[in-house]
Amino acid sequence: MFLKNESVMNKILVITAFILGVYNFGKAQDLLPVRGFCIAAPDSRHLDTFVKFIEEELATRKVNVLVVRIEYNYQFESHPELRDKNCLTKADVKKMVDACKKHNIRIIPQINLLGHQSWAGKPGNLLRVYPEFDETPNVKMPEKYKWPNADGLYCKSYCPLHPGVHKVVFELMDEICDAFESDAYHAGMDEVFYIGDDNCPRCSGRDKAELFSGEVNAIRNHLALKNRQLWIWGDRLIDGKTTGMGMWEASMNNTSRAIELIAKDVVICDWHYERPDQTPVMFAIKGLSVVTCPWKNPGNAVVQAQDMKRFRKNATSEMKERYQGMMQTIWNGNSSFLDEFYNKKPEVSDSESACFRALFAEINGSLVK
Repeated sequence: MFLKNESVMNKILVITAFILGVYNFGKAQDLLPVRGFCIAAPDSRHLDTFVKFIEEELATRKVNVLVVRIEYNYQFESHPELRDKNCLTKADVKKMVDACKKHNIRIIPQINLLGHQSWAGKPGNLLRVYPEFDETPNVKMPEKYKWPNADGLYCKSYCPLHPGVHKVVFELMDEICDAFESDAYHAGMDEVFYIGDDNCPRCSGRDKAELFSGEVNAIRNHLALKNRQLWIWGDRLIDGKTTGMGMWEASMNNTSRAIELIAKDVVICDWHYERPDQTPVMFAIKGLSVVTCPWKNPGNAVVQAQDMKRFRKNATSEMKERYQGMMQTIWNGNSSFLDEFYNKKPEVSDSESACFRALFAEINGSLVK
């Protein structure tokens, strides 16, 4: 009789654990559909450590979206002239893809488009190889870069109206999405300071909001041909003057009206690093899905996650699903972050690893409340 009762009790415990697991999974999905992490792709030497991080740290924290900033760190076959030196192979990428598949993590590659085509005193690979795509060829790269400068040079942009640029960038997009077996692509498109330049023979005098939205929609439409979704950073869609958010986390060069003009299925990654600004509400009201993105301030990240949960809880059914969730952003190199995370160098209170830990403690803590 005792053994029989013990068997029944074991069955009850198994069923209870299953019900609780389903409940917690459903609650996680309901609270934050996107629980993301964004980082530069590793180099080949650190690939195995990064795969370990995916398996042991991202998966255990219920991360379900991984944005990998691949840029030109891949052995492109469509445009081998644009490869970085010692870049990742298709087999290297497959290791990341397989780790993500194993743990139901949606992996999304990124190559910056439109803006961020240079850094400091050097052009990026695209403008180095195809200088004719440069929106501002009259602005020369300095021997020693400093900000601010007389040219307003932060990063170069390519000209969105150049007749040859889309053939190149669309081929890169298609190849990298195929390699990552991805149903989405992150195009960056943040901090675009050069657009519609007065000296550009194609863009001069044109509405900057229409130029920006035109490029967003062109990229989106190309991806849609293969049922892929476009993700972008959201700063160029915020009016920096009206909001007081300035030229970095918002736009001061008249691109913000593009929020009215872009396709509604573009996912907005809304980054705010100095304050937990509540701009997700603006994006959701405009009909766009939004993901809030912190960086290295743990306190802000916790508040932003709490806000996102509150927005979803108090929204109408139409608005609720536009509040998609959170994504931790990492702007140090992949190996530098991993060294910090694995305590190979000192971790400070305001750091990417501390922010990552705090954000996902807040997200996952909500599952047991």
